Amino acid sequence: MDPFAVIMLGIVGGVLASLVLLGLLHPRSGVQALRWEPTRSAEVEIQNEIDDLDQMLEAANARRRRRGAPELTEDAVRASVGRDLAETVRRRDDLLADLDVAQMLEVKNARRRAKGLPEVTADEYRARVEGRTR
Repeated sequence: MDPFAVIMLGIVGGVLASLVLLGLLHPRSGVQALRWEPTRSAEVEIQNEIDDLDQMLEAANARRRRRGAPELTEDAVRASVGRDLAETVRRRDDLLADLDVAQMLEVKNARRRAKGLPEVTADEYRARVEGRTR
């Protein structure tokens, strides 16, 4: 090996080893050395979130009052979000089911092509699968 490469690797290794030893043997921890302290407690953060929600709901209700629409309540917003989430989950499940059928159909048709048989359509395949599971 080239002597220059050995010397450079030795220097880099020495620097890394000294940094690791310095970190391990230093009498103070990193938190103490940096004087790191959380700026707010968890209770303050939770109260800020509650206040934010109240302010946003009040602003939305002020706009709705100006338009003549009924005011929103927190429960109504939560119910609306729950309905939207349920619809999103249903649509995702439908999409995944369609993708599963498409993948299974592709494999089935590849085997049928190899045997010289006609391909099966997605509707025929779904009818066969639903007929078997019921």
